[in-house]
Amino acid sequence: MAARATRSGEPRDTLNRARVLRAAIELADEHGIDALTMRELAGKLGFEGASLYYHVTSKDDLLDGMTDLVAAEIEVPSESQDWKEAMRRRAISARDVFSRHPWASAIMDSREHSGPAQLAYADRVLGTLLAAGFSPRAAANALLILDTYPHGFQRQQSSLPLPQGVETFDVAEELLATLTADAYPALLTIASDFAVNPHDEEAVFDFGLDLILDGLQRTLEHA
Repeated sequence: MAARATRSGEPRDTLNRARVLRAAIELADEHGIDALTMRELAGKLGFEGASLYYHVTSKDDLLDGMTDLVAAEIEVPSESQDWKEAMRRRAISARDVFSRHPWASAIMDSREHSGPAQLAYADRVLGTLLAAGFSPRAAANALLILDTYPHGFQRQQSSLPLPQGVETFDVAEELLATLTADAYPALLTIASDFAVNPHDEEAVFDFGLDLILDGLQRTLEHA
């Protein structure tokens, strides 16, 4: 599509698919996926809404393209990496990506079609697991589990945000003031610990990831 001019007569950058997708991702990151409409996207880009349809055929096509760009941000294993370290780095990278794009995990899971980046990502991960000695079925199961964990973890964190300026130990101290040992002994024990040792999201993620990787290691050893 040829470059157009703004109302002031100044030249405006050419609109293309990559630019549309990047702008859509920025809009979703800033305001949430529900704020992403073709009208809002066109306004952000400074074009008429109809111009977008030269580059995305529909809202579904837009979401497919967005999720594939996000998937391309996730680190994939190199051919020389140890499988366990490769899966660790990949999971941590996925968590970081979903932290930058809180909307992406749920949308990615809902898409019917996988783009080139998603297919290349799955192929590289599966290839690493197969090369490590996992059977085809075990490799497929491992991919599913390793994908589900960062998706679900970050989605849960995003759905339970603390108010601005509030820390986990503030919540723990509030619980300590309201809970009774007779009614909620386990919650009181946990709250007491969190009041002294605040929640460490990264440590929690690593704890769960270690359990998964160690379990997969045992599966491989007993195959």
